[in-house]
Amino acid sequence: MEILKVENILKTYHMEGEDVRALEDVQFTLDAGDITVILGPSGSGKSTLLTLLGGLSRPSFGKVLCKNRSLYDMPDRDLADFRNKVFGFVFQFHYLMPELTALENVILPGQIGRRSYEECRDRAEQLLAHVGLAGRMLHKPGELSGGEQQRVAVCRALMNRPEIILADEPTGNLDARTAEGIHDVLWDLCQKEGRTLIVVTHFEPLAKRADHILTLNAGRVTKKRS
Repeated sequence: MEILKVENILKTYHMEGEDVRALEDVQFTLDAGDITVILGPSGSGKSTLLTLLGGLSRPSFGKVLCKNRSLYDMPDRDLADFRNKVFGFVFQFHYLMPELTALENVILPGQIGRRSYEECRDRAEQLLAHVGLAGRMLHKPGELSGGEQQRVAVCRALMNRPEIILADEPTGNLDARTAEGIHDVLWDLCQKEGRTLIVVTHFEPLAKRADHILTLNAGRVTKKRS
């Protein structure tokens, strides 16, 4: 079943007196439960595309439809609520709250979503245990390794049971062995819970594990594999 549809996306930025096209004529569809990798060199528009897919920035032209709803036709407040319920985000840098424990960091999105503390705590404990952090839940980010911090970030993204996980170079600042472990965690959790996963990366071997590949070059989709 189709969950995401991109129609003729154009994104321009005004820089130093001229318009620069970050994305041009991008269009594709994705089905629920699919794992998609977006490949491309630095500056090709990968991260820009991910922000548009997740409702974090608006296209200059075109549409992004999620579950048959046009994201950018929604009022800002409705979009923010929809984004909180439907999307989970994992970034290259974990952006954990340094004063909170791993458990509290994972719980936070659930509380923002106005769910009960007991429900949030149970969910957070299950997620952290699943990624091998049962004994590290009460540690703060500064007491965790880079790989452990990113595992916490993955759990936080899944806290509200979002239907779509968007990951932007989630292992870009980790060594190869640790990165592979994070990829395993992402794949395993998304497949176990039936989530749609979209990963931006420049690491081509990762694409072998995906259902679909989109290759971006100079803002255009130049290659697709389904």
